Amino acid sequence: MQAGSRTIHTKRIAVGLLLAIALLQQTALAGPEDDRKAFVAFYQSRFPDIPLQEFANGIYAIDADARQQWQDIEEFPPYEFAIDQGTALWAERFANGSTYSDCFASPTAGIRQLFPRWDADHERVETLELAINECRLDNDLPDLEYGSDELASITAYLAFEARGRLVDVQIPDDDPGALAAYEAGKQFYYTKRGQLNFACYDCHVLSVSQYVRADRLGPSLGHPTHFPVYRSKLGGMISLQQRFSGCVRDVRAKPFALQSEEFRNLEYFLNYMSNGLELNGPGARK
Repeated sequence: MQAGSRTIHTKRIAVGLLLAIALLQQTALAGPEDDRKAFVAFYQSRFPDIPLQEFANGIYAIDADARQQWQDIEEFPPYEFAIDQGTALWAERFANGSTYSDCFASPTAGIRQLFPRWDADHERVETLELAINECRLDNDLPDLEYGSDELASITAYLAFEARGRLVDVQIPDDDPGALAAYEAGKQFYYTKRGQLNFACYDCHVLSVSQYVRADRLGPSLGHPTHFPVYRSKLGGMISLQQRFSGCVRDVRAKPFALQSEEFRNLEYFLNYMSNGLELNGPGARK
């Protein structure tokens, strides 16, 4: 790197650091919608030339070389097998004659963007995976294992059906439990953990677009829009919470269980931060 380029790079890091500190200060005592606006404003200030909706593409919004590789992969999407399997599973009738569709009030294309959501009856955040298993239990079927190919395929199908719809996660302002769950997810996001003493914020806000080995760190804004994703290095589909688990492991901490309260609350927070962005899952990532 030449001296001039190094100076520009250093200045960009410094600007990013100042913006990130400002974001942290703004969100310390703010409500959910103020948090979201500050979150969006940070990324728009950090990357002023990138249209807001482009953040639904994650790292490919800010890395031109990686974007080209991704677009080449999308010519023959490696996740099509999951959509096909999910389509068949969704249409399959249970022993009692019902289907998954009977468990959801919305049409198929209108399901994904509403999750995760606050379940007032059970006083917890309900993710799409949790709702699918609840449907199975209501129809006298066993749970699907979280992280299983079958569950990933169903969510891949629902994501595909919802493409172009906008993330629309709600936090009922008259339910203190919903706000508490959101705040717990927010706290998780900003809390340092593991031997490396990193928070989600450190990588995906403070160091966004910087390199870690050969890869660049993507933005949290828009992160949930493309899940589940096919990961080339794993050779299969993974859920957003499996990505959480990998991140926690990468900072040398013990991951929480899939669909734990901690991960569900974090998913609630991150999806709310991406409200208004288009869903474009399932996706393909390295």
